[in-house]
Parts: sequence; C-alpha cells; structure tokens
Amino acid sequence: MQIVAALFVENFEMRQAPGPSTRIDITGAMFSMAADSPTPTVVSPHLVALIHCPPDESGSGVFEVVFRSGRDPESLDESEPVARNVSPFTVEPGRFTYRLVRGELPFDDYGTIYAHCRVDRGPWTIVPFTLLPPAD
Repeated sequence: MQIVAALFVENFEMRQAPGPSTRIDITGAMFSMAADSPTPTVVSPHLVALIHCPPDESGSGVFEVVFRSGRDPESLDESEPVARNVSPFTVEPGRFTYRLVRGELPFDDYGTIYAHCRVDRGPWTIVPFTLLPPAD
C-alpha cells in the first residue's frame, strides 16, 4: 500500500458521485497557522492521509504518524517524538481509504513540526506544520 497524499486540513468530507464514485471535499489545506495565543501552547491540527491498496495486496495495514521537530527520517530513533499515532486499518484491494489523525502538538516556541507518515514499514511521507506568532 502507498500514501497518495497527506495534508493538514480544516475540514474533510466524503460524498457519493455518479458511477458509483466517491468525491473527497478538502477545505482549508494548510502547512502553517497563526497561534491563538503566545507560546508555550498546544495546537490540534487534523492530518488526513489518502492511501491506495493495489489489487494484488491483502488490504490490511497499519498507518503510523510520528510528529517530530526534525525532518530527517533517518534520525527518528535519536529524538523523542512530540506525538505519535498508530492505527490498523483495512481497505478493499484496488481501492482507496483515508486516515484522519488529530495531533495534540505542544509548541514551546514558534517553529515547525514534521508529521512522518507511513503504511506498515514503508517509506516515510513527511508533512511540515509551522506555528506562526498570533496575528494582530
């Protein structure tokens, strides 16, 4: 299985379309946001990942997200995660599924946290999220 896309979003909805076919309405895709209050603070953005299962695979997998201050996936074992989520899932072979993760991300200062996402022990997909100072 593979991650087709991963984004931080404000809203995510699925709806039926003729065919039968499914449409995904994604609004407020973001890679940064202004803090509601000065740091230290905790923000809870939603991360959505779209996952495809090829027809010749079982359809069972584990989605893992590790939120870290560093971007390099090779050094993941050297630093503590800011937050982590692991969830098993199933999808019909040949189809798509999604995983929605709401991170509780503590920020001591403004900066970037990276969501390292993968299915099973596959390659990492890295999605940045930057917390900015409050808007005036």
